[in-house]
Amino acid sequence: MLSLMLPGTLALAAEPGADKHSLVLAGEDDWAPYSAAEKPGADSQSRPTGFSPDLVQAVLASQGIAVQIITVPFSRCMLYAKTGQVVGCFNATITDDNRADYLWHQPAMFEEELSIFARADEAVPPRELRLADLRGKRVAYTNGYTYPSEFMHDARIQKFSALSDAALIRMLIGKRVDYILLNRTPGWLRIDGTPEFQGRLKRVGLISMDGFWVAFSKEHPEGARLAQAFSQGLAQMRRDGSYQRLLDDFRKRVHYR
Repeated sequence: MLSLMLPGTLALAAEPGADKHSLVLAGEDDWAPYSAAEKPGADSQSRPTGFSPDLVQAVLASQGIAVQIITVPFSRCMLYAKTGQVVGCFNATITDDNRADYLWHQPAMFEEELSIFARADEAVPPRELRLADLRGKRVAYTNGYTYPSEFMHDARIQKFSALSDAALIRMLIGKRVDYILLNRTPGWLRIDGTPEFQGRLKRVGLISMDGFWVAFSKEHPEGARLAQAFSQGLAQMRRDGSYQRLLDDFRKRVHYR
């Protein structure tokens, strides 16, 4: 069985839960530019790239804590944290459905808009659409991601799920749904970077502006300690300006729309 060596500590077996005292966090593998596998199809021994893993390590390093970060699909990431196989998972939003399942630091790591996208040739009202405008429409979202409870529990919206953001976009282009939900920056990055998607979608509204967190495990013996340390470290970095410098550097490297 293959293993990873944690910095200066224990070995991590292929199953994340082999040692619940290991300081291992999981990052999602398909949400550039915040957290993504360095190469498509990379296994969980690969560290994710993006703003979130850089921030997570910097925040915890400010508190004298070193962690190993593994890369997994987001739904598995949240399951590993919920069951204590890793000490935490990022990037999660807090909803009514998951609020009690994890330990949450404050403040959030960053905010990102949850946008409504339509086909580029679709006629829509001249104003920005909101949640209420989706009622009676076919709307798709990515399975396993965290969405506002108001959307997920609104029975008047016809909901469909896709296995990935790329599959979600193809559903819209193929006219299988009327709208899709994508976070604005990751959505545009994927659209602009994929020839088959370029020029075929437009942003037409917004559901919410959401904070994103590390969901720390209630079951892992180090979960509470790391959640507290992360809160202290993130607040400290915001006060001393190092958070803003990290964010500014990230924005210089990423095209925002």
